[in-house]
Amino acid sequence: MQRPLENIRVLDFTRVLAGPYCTMLLADMGAEVIKIERPGEGDDTRQFGPFQNGESGYFVYLNRGKKSMALDLKNPHAIAAIKELVKESDVVIENFRPGVMKKLGLDYESLKELNPSLIYTSISGFGQYGPYSQRPAYDLVAQAMGGLTSITGHPEGPPTRSGASLGDMSAALYAVYGIMVALFHRERTGEGQYIDIAMTDSIIALLENNVMRYTVDNIVPVRIGSRHPISSPFDIYQAQDGYVVIAVANDSLFKKLVSVMKQPELAEDKRFHLDPLRTENETELKAIIEAWLSGYTVDEAVEIISEGGVPSSPILTIEDVCKDEHTKARNMLIEVDHPVAGSMRIPGNPVKLSQTPPIIREASPALGEHTAQVLTDVLNWDSKKLKALEEQEV
Repeated sequence: MQRPLENIRVLDFTRVLAGPYCTMLLADMGAEVIKIERPGEGDDTRQFGPFQNGESGYFVYLNRGKKSMALDLKNPHAIAAIKELVKESDVVIENFRPGVMKKLGLDYESLKELNPSLIYTSISGFGQYGPYSQRPAYDLVAQAMGGLTSITGHPEGPPTRSGASLGDMSAALYAVYGIMVALFHRERTGEGQYIDIAMTDSIIALLENNVMRYTVDNIVPVRIGSRHPISSPFDIYQAQDGYVVIAVANDSLFKKLVSVMKQPELAEDKRFHLDPLRTENETELKAIIEAWLSGYTVDEAVEIISEGGVPSSPILTIEDVCKDEHTKARNMLIEVDHPVAGSMRIPGNPVKLSQTPPIIREASPALGEHTAQVLTDVLNWDSKKLKALEEQEV
């Protein structure tokens, strides 16, 4: 089976999370991803825990299926070698602060002269232009500046970061989307192009109806805990031995819920018979639901509510998720064999394609493991030329 991105070569100058997650997804689909790392140190995440036999699980997960070249980007001979590789590549991706690649002579304007069909992607905190473009950023900054933090948490508490790095991960996904669109455009026209991805932009794009509530109704969304701002009951509720999620987003589902609660009269109650009224009287409705739930365990309540056709679930811990039969059935926890770490379980790929599914064949590379191989296979350099690079401390 030919993999979807087979014969697509990606030069990957990224590190930590957003960029490596993007290129990992490309590698899963068959792209040849050549990761350029600092000699002696490599990607920062090589030093991030947890560790297994001295190898970072963080790095193994994010860099599966890639090749590693260790090159000193401050060395002009390394830059010359990279420019030769650019001529033989399809995609370049980097997540330095804006301006760094230009100083190195590796910006899009310089490289497209060498390869006009090149697709060049930059991921940064605030993008390549705008008043904040030169500000440094991590995920926490992107979540805060994108508005997500202001609506996360409970009203009586402080603003809260999301439990996962959504700024990084959303930027990675939008970068993959941009690269796929650009590859399709190039297939039709032969033209390469530049892709500018900002973490803050990505967060804003995830805010969905929160933005429209302000632009249309001039309402500034605030922290409201786990409940939904415009639908009820849509929240986390207390049962006998823990918490139950109930998600009702229309009047039909509410009738189903009160039916399984054996309180069908609530569907005609003037406080609750329409969704906006239920949201307006959410506190009273939550008390009624939790009074009913007090007679059931979490498992009992979820079974009753779900069988009634209403979206409901327990709140699983990460341990629960990893052991869950559905996670196993969906192949969302896979094993990779690393030459040093040994067998390690990492998250799988959520994109399920019927004809060209993602294939994860290899674990992450050792630092510089493929430097000589890439220069030999891609550029046809001989041992004499490789020896010269070593002598030049490239």
